[in-house]
Amino acid sequence: MSAVVKAFFKNHGFVMEDYEPDKIADALMKDMDKGLRTEKSPDNPDSSNQDMIPTWMSLPEGYIKNSSVIVIDAGGTNFRSSLVTFDSEGKPSVSDFEKTCMPGIERELTKKEFFDQIAENLEHLKNKASRIAFCFSYAMKITSEGDGQVLNFAKEIKASEVIGSYVGKELSATLVEHGWNKPEKIVLLNDTVAALLAATPELATGKEYGTFVGFILGTGMNSAYLEQNVNIKKLELEKTLIKDVFPGNQIVVCESGKFNGLPVSDFDKALDEASTGPGTYRMEKQCSGAYLGPLCMYALKAAAKDGLFDSDSALKEKLLNLSKLELIQVAKFLDNPLASDNIFSDVKDVALKEILFEICDAFVERSARLSSGILLASILKADTSKMKDNRMNCACISCDGTTLLKTYHLKSRIEALLYQHLTLKHGISFETVAIENPITIGTAMAAFGI
Repeated sequence: MSAVVKAFFKNHGFVMEDYEPDKIADALMKDMDKGLRTEKSPDNPDSSNQDMIPTWMSLPEGYIKNSSVIVIDAGGTNFRSSLVTFDSEGKPSVSDFEKTCMPGIERELTKKEFFDQIAENLEHLKNKASRIAFCFSYAMKITSEGDGQVLNFAKEIKASEVIGSYVGKELSATLVEHGWNKPEKIVLLNDTVAALLAATPELATGKEYGTFVGFILGTGMNSAYLEQNVNIKKLELEKTLIKDVFPGNQIVVCESGKFNGLPVSDFDKALDEASTGPGTYRMEKQCSGAYLGPLCMYALKAAAKDGLFDSDSALKEKLLNLSKLELIQVAKFLDNPLASDNIFSDVKDVALKEILFEICDAFVERSARLSSGILLASILKADTSKMKDNRMNCACISCDGTTLLKTYHLKSRIEALLYQHLTLKHGISFETVAIENPITIGTAMAAFGI
């Protein structure tokens, strides 16, 4: 980074050294421990930022074979459903795929209407499997039976009567009303758990891993990992059940994006103040795809005001008048800054283009540092005894998300940082894997992991 850009960032409270993965991981693990001890509550001053949601789900034993499961993936405006079949070797295949609208998009639905619409969406899969796995990307509390109690919906879903309901229980009863055989089991989960589980079919090939992490970095971000049950103190009242069901570990969803214990720059403050939830989801706002473009916009406008582009009045005026900048535009520029079809293709001064590049790239670099800190914390919180100094038994990071996989050198930077801070420092090796159809396949795995 040039001295000019580094000084500019420092003047606005953006210092890259403040985002060292080790420091981030240490802060995250302290917060994770809080979240494992007590339920998150605004009335509890010692409450964690992260939710640390126990899923009551462990990894399937061995691998699944000669079985089918109905898979539902509901999130945002889309409702996807399909049949996943595991063959005699444990290899999954997807069939009968359909995509339609999520119930409650167009108008307010009663609870009965909501679940009736889900049943109608599933008609093409009627009685094709006895188990159903439901990736439900809305806030919910998971029960020990694998059901999910709806806590709230994203604002585009209009179904207030459904809040408080147990999705599996309600869906099972509704399907029977629609002429289905009663499902043997309906399991609820979210996309980070699905991503984690998507890597476990690798067990069928003989590949062994010391632990698994699910990591999503797209429009938003989140992680899930395997935590030892003895450390989940907030489940103390259910200790007997934990001991009977799975005495080792279970998947915990962190809600990492809610962590607020990070240094904030002027650009972070400006973005936060303009957001719909000021003061919340600080970490997500510093590294996920929905915010990287706007962060670059705030920084470029500040740089124009500070005189970094005074030698090109047209460019300065363009930056000062920016009202919107999306990650896709930033990524296209970073991928090929000298191309004739990116947002700054009209800038001819190479020195100024280099400043533009360095400012935008800094936010991708910080995203990589924060992401590697999350992954470092998730792996170190797991049982690392079998992984230390044993490079054949490494941690498996199952990752998904367009931001992670397609943003300029983001995934490779995360891997380089993990090698430095996890492998060299702690003696733990890792592999990042990107499974095809991870949410669908991982969701199917969940039907056999609880």
